[in-house]
Amino acid sequence: MSESYVFYQGKIVKESEVNIGIRSKAFNYGLGCFEGIRAYWSEEKGQLYGFRLKDHYVRLLQSAKSLNMKVPYTVDELCAFTLELLKKNEFKTTTYIRPVVYKGGEGLAPTLNDEDDRILIYCTPMGKFAGKEELSVCITSWRRLEDNMIPPRTKATAAYLNSALASLEAAQAGYDEAIFLTANGHVCEGPGENIFIYKKGQLITPPASDNILEGITRELVIKLAKEELGLDVVERSISRTELYASDEMFFSGTAMEVTPVVKVDNRLVGDGKQGEVYKKVKELFFGLTTGDNPKYAKYCTPVY
Repeated sequence: MSESYVFYQGKIVKESEVNIGIRSKAFNYGLGCFEGIRAYWSEEKGQLYGFRLKDHYVRLLQSAKSLNMKVPYTVDELCAFTLELLKKNEFKTTTYIRPVVYKGGEGLAPTLNDEDDRILIYCTPMGKFAGKEELSVCITSWRRLEDNMIPPRTKATAAYLNSALASLEAAQAGYDEAIFLTANGHVCEGPGENIFIYKKGQLITPPASDNILEGITRELVIKLAKEELGLDVVERSISRTELYASDEMFFSGTAMEVTPVVKVDNRLVGDGKQGEVYKKVKELFFGLTTGDNPKYAKYCTPVY
């Protein structure tokens, strides 16, 4: 359909009717937080499924609370608004959903103690985000933000300048994506993705204490690896050179889904091809996004 609809301040309206002022603190200072959610389309069923809606909105409200922003809706209400919005837009394709909570005030100071908190939700069709089946990445010279700076777990809008700088450096050097290190030199995450490596029979991922976003897809990958594949999953700090010596490596994230990394800093990961563990995780993941796996059907909310 030609007209796009968004949710804004309690109502579903035409996108063209929403304006954010040039003096807004969200625009000037990045005072906001957001979520990324997917809805998966099943051609066979003729149905669109919101994927893990509640989990994402729980995290959004937690982020807003950390940043002293008030959202006047419950998780269930936000889920209902999202389903209504998807119907209004008549989406019949896999779709990305972006809720944003932000400071709409236009005062000059970058303060979080005013009461002008706003919320909007917009949607856009989205297939494969990565654009490639296999990725080549590099360690960025930009250090990841820390919890006592701009906490990564809040998905603060301002924090993504950090991500953008890392992605720019990677792209200019001919890579597909970047990887951050912490101040202690530990592997952290990508600009918008969590990291897993597989080595000596263990699936390893950095812990929350290494300034990662506690990803919802990351949580699901851990669950699938443990319960469905019987793998030993370890959350611990990872050294840079462990990436070079790993047998497999892949990213996880709502937009990125699960995508393999086959080269790091011009060094092949394993044999430079998609690994068998990754393939099994991928098959399990995409086998449950449209409610086909009864065990995980609770994650999928039908829209129509």
